Amino acid sequence: MTRDPFVAHRSLLFTVAYEMLGSAADAEDVLQESWLRWADVDRAPVRDPRAYLVRTVTRQALNRLRTLSRSREEYVGEWLPEPLLTSPDVAEDVELAESVSIAMLTVLETLGPVERAVFVLREVFEVPYEEIAEAVGKSPAAVRQIARRARGHVAARRPRIPVSRSEQRAVVERFLAALRTGRVQELMEVMAPDVVFIADGGGLAAAARAPIHGAELVAALLARPDRVVSTVWLNGEPAGRVELDGRLATVSLVVENGRVTRIHAVANPRKLTRLDAPAELTR
Repeated sequence: MTRDPFVAHRSLLFTVAYEMLGSAADAEDVLQESWLRWADVDRAPVRDPRAYLVRTVTRQALNRLRTLSRSREEYVGEWLPEPLLTSPDVAEDVELAESVSIAMLTVLETLGPVERAVFVLREVFEVPYEEIAEAVGKSPAAVRQIARRARGHVAARRPRIPVSRSEQRAVVERFLAALRTGRVQELMEVMAPDVVFIADGGGLAAAARAPIHGAELVAALLARPDRVVSTVWLNGEPAGRVELDGRLATVSLVVENGRVTRIHAVANPRKLTRLDAPAELTR
């Protein structure tokens, strides 16, 4: 018995929506809206259900992005993407792992809705320009210009020096070991002097409401020996799960030149509901 195309491609559709929105909860809402539309479609003329469904999800995600823009502007403190537990297998697809990393999703937040949709569809999923144009309501020529502009924007903000998976994992493990001991010197040795710490508490958990710059200040903030710290795979990369006084947080790291240059810490409990079972992400 043939599965419904929506079910067959659900992991792909979720990945598209999640990369466009940075929120698993919003991505699930988009999939629900898209499913309702798919259920009412006359499927006889649909020659490529996968492409049709990607376009549908893209349109719904764009609508959701536009409605979310104001609420994110009014968000308490820094807004970070919702972390997802993933299996180590996601890291095997290097391009997928990079595209869903917290660092990349944070960069994508600086794009406009249409720029983000074009970048995700073209650079991550290799959707033809003509199909993207249909999804975002632009001409193919305009989409090519938007894609070029978005690539430049992302390139200027992503880590300049890519590191190997083995180096990334080694530095993450060193950082998490220092976090367990809470010793200032050990933390400072694994962080770059100009490290940036960004926390998302959403007004629901204690968290710095503005980025903290510099190894000395960040180490002083993190120097507590009473945390329970474990290594987990989040968004295709090794990361940290931190428990303190019954509260949970995640820590995702950007590594350059053998040191941590950026720390993304999510403590908002509404964003920590996807840490029990791995999310199915695919291209």
